[in-house]
Amino acid sequence: MPMPHGVKTDPEFPIPDRMQAWVLGNPGELSMTEKPVPVPGKAEVLVRIDAIAVCGTDLEIIYKGPPALIRGQQPFNMNFTPGHEYMGTVVALGPGVDEYAFGDRVTVEIHAGCGQCKRCREGMYTACHNYGLNYGDKNKGHRANGFTTDGGFCEYAVNNINTLVHVPDGMSDEEATLVVTAGTSMYGLTEVGGLVAGESVAVIGPGPIGLLGVAVAKALGAQPVILTGTRDNRLEMGRTLGADHVVNVRNEDAVEAVRRHTGGKGVDYVLECSGGASGLNDAAKMVNRGGKICLQAFPGEPVPVDVAYLVRNNIYVYAIRGEGKSGTHRAAAFMEQKRFDAGLIHTHTFPLSEVPEAVRHAKDRVDDAIKVVVKMR
Repeated sequence: MPMPHGVKTDPEFPIPDRMQAWVLGNPGELSMTEKPVPVPGKAEVLVRIDAIAVCGTDLEIIYKGPPALIRGQQPFNMNFTPGHEYMGTVVALGPGVDEYAFGDRVTVEIHAGCGQCKRCREGMYTACHNYGLNYGDKNKGHRANGFTTDGGFCEYAVNNINTLVHVPDGMSDEEATLVVTAGTSMYGLTEVGGLVAGESVAVIGPGPIGLLGVAVAKALGAQPVILTGTRDNRLEMGRTLGADHVVNVRNEDAVEAVRRHTGGKGVDYVLECSGGASGLNDAAKMVNRGGKICLQAFPGEPVPVDVAYLVRNNIYVYAIRGEGKSGTHRAAAFMEQKRFDAGLIHTHTFPLSEVPEAVRHAKDRVDDAIKVVVKMR
């Protein structure tokens, strides 16, 4: 494929003119089509996608639309390719790029902010003021692959160099797709002020983010780490990833159990990863006075909150979006050091031709699917 002036390629990595890509039609409808292979611009590379994981937010986008915003509209019937938790190989370099080389294995963050708004300049690129303004006369340079621009359920994608994380040789493609998931929990613990070794953490919800939240908290030295949920097999996986105590909320009251395991005081931090209607109120009762809560999941509907309890007990509440403040780099370092085995949450693999089935497995938790990965080759 001929590239514009300034874009570098290598004969070892031939690039076709067109690629296979899944696009979103009506809600829940994915169809295979062909698209032109995108071209990297300044500070961008072309990534040959080797594997991509299905995220819970992908399901929200595919079936409901938000938080995706394509050319200022809902993502349906916009020739939009979803998917954002991918890794791959660098095969083309945009003008001026020398930070990466042909053949580098990389995993990606979702968000490349505009780089010029107040939030981006503070490092809060996941809260970019120009989110979604990346089209027509409004183009501000913002990119969030799989949210405001094409994502990774295809063969090639363009990524800003600021979104790339090197993948070590010893890490499998499947595990590399999980770096962003671990990076989300790392970002959450960063935003609440940074966990200090010996402080206690409760994690609500043993989904992928919750399970890796346990792993990251333990790797940072948390003691104890308590995981709550409804599925015994996932709770046991949480124990393997470092949870000191697990609580099946179908068998006992989660708040009482957390307080029992902390001598009645409650924990220093709570990561709310379930998105459940009672999640924030339960977290408030689990945390000790002056403690901190980080919300890491999207509730499906507005939820009532006992604000008076939060105020009376001087409880701090934070909410994060995605994997900001370079949390992926720190999570990747833990994974490279084998501080925890993120691959434990990878349960199913499908080829690119079976993306709808991969999505169904993730959505319906077929065979208790946790993290479903699509391998391109």
